[in-house]
Amino acid sequence: MEYKSNILECIGSTPLVKLNKVVDSKSATILVKCEFLNPSGSIKDRIAHYIIEQAEKAGKLKPGGIIVENTSGNTGLALAMVAAVKGYRCIFTMPDKMSLEKINMIKSFGAEVVVTPTDVAGDSPDHYVNTAKRIAQELPNAFYVNQYHCKENIDAHYHSTGKELWQQTKGKFDAFVAGTGTGGTISGVGRYLKEKNKDIKIIGVDPIGSIHYDYFYTKKLVEPQIYKVEGIGEDILCEALDFSVVDEMIQTNDKEAFVTARRLIREEGLFCGGSSGAIVFGALQVAKRLGPGKTVITVLTDSGSRYISKFLNDAWMKDHGFSNTGNELGSVYDLMQTQNQALLTARVNETVKDLITKLKNNGISQMPIVDENNKPMAIVHEIDILHKLQAGDIRYESLAHEVAQPLKGIVSPNSSLMNLNKIFDQEQVAIVVDKEKLVGIISKIDMIEYMMRKMNG
Repeated sequence: MEYKSNILECIGSTPLVKLNKVVDSKSATILVKCEFLNPSGSIKDRIAHYIIEQAEKAGKLKPGGIIVENTSGNTGLALAMVAAVKGYRCIFTMPDKMSLEKINMIKSFGAEVVVTPTDVAGDSPDHYVNTAKRIAQELPNAFYVNQYHCKENIDAHYHSTGKELWQQTKGKFDAFVAGTGTGGTISGVGRYLKEKNKDIKIIGVDPIGSIHYDYFYTKKLVEPQIYKVEGIGEDILCEALDFSVVDEMIQTNDKEAFVTARRLIREEGLFCGGSSGAIVFGALQVAKRLGPGKTVITVLTDSGSRYISKFLNDAWMKDHGFSNTGNELGSVYDLMQTQNQALLTARVNETVKDLITKLKNNGISQMPIVDENNKPMAIVHEIDILHKLQAGDIRYESLAHEVAQPLKGIVSPNSSLMNLNKIFDQEQVAIVVDKEKLVGIISKIDMIEYMMRKMNG
């Protein structure tokens, strides 16, 4: 007779599944590791089981102890499942943007949930991380999991997820794409893969509003913004995120995440959550760049069962402006692939006469100014040159910065083309920036020509 001693023995060994319908023929193969098939429904089962067992071995968690953690829901569910099997009490803190399904599912395991405000600074005592720390300090026999800053988070994925991927693929793939939340998955898997083959690219996906993308490229902490997708990104830096194994970061927005997740469910039969949509959206961009004959591995981190009242609800999608209408236009990157003209720019030390010559000879009305590293600094409009010449404020010998205006309409290659309408409404061009470098300019006529090509096949 074959059976498992308890549900914890069912964690891991999740299958790799090829995406067939959401990937076009000009892209690399994408294989997704179905982590939503873990017992509690997410990749967090791996770290919950590993961290608790390591804590027991180290004497940090003893019989009758209390497990305390801050969670976006999935870690709480996984820990609650582990605690149910092992007989521990659990208390979890969660931001109020998390779905009611997640909260109720956690409570169903017998755990206690403390809901905290989302829109507070990372150093606020009301932040869900600080609330969990305070609870752990106040309760005797409490074990604070601290998934954001413990090395066991990374170790769990190094020893399980990374090893499994290598065994399943024999190492025959070109890139691994994962989200950057606490950082455990991308850090642990990335570290394992880099040790096996340093040429495998490790690529992180971060939602717009999180701080990881900007920190990776600038080493500066930006002000976090509110975003809707759950279980990915952060408003604080986590010690479980090891950027040294990451080669590249890609940004996604809420709509891209949710629409992609819905496509995965409807077209591929993969019942995954919004963070999985964000990660796969990033993987699709990587697959387009690599092309046929290459393979991209990514992860579907959790189940769609947590989001029935949110992005899987048509009314919720419409109310939040995430309806799929018009999404078939594609991304900024898609349009850029159809552009043939050279990217025209100016330097700060060029004269007004130089600018006029460039604008006239190329039949354009505006042009970005870049520095020696091709980082966009400002933009020049022909109407501003005209007005300043008429007012006598500049001469032909004046320098470009004297007529320059601040940059507006900055987008990433991954942005949806639908987001460009508000830029065009302000009579601006879209300035496409990737890794702080100017990579493209999109005007209204570029958009019109692109749409005409799509309509004509």
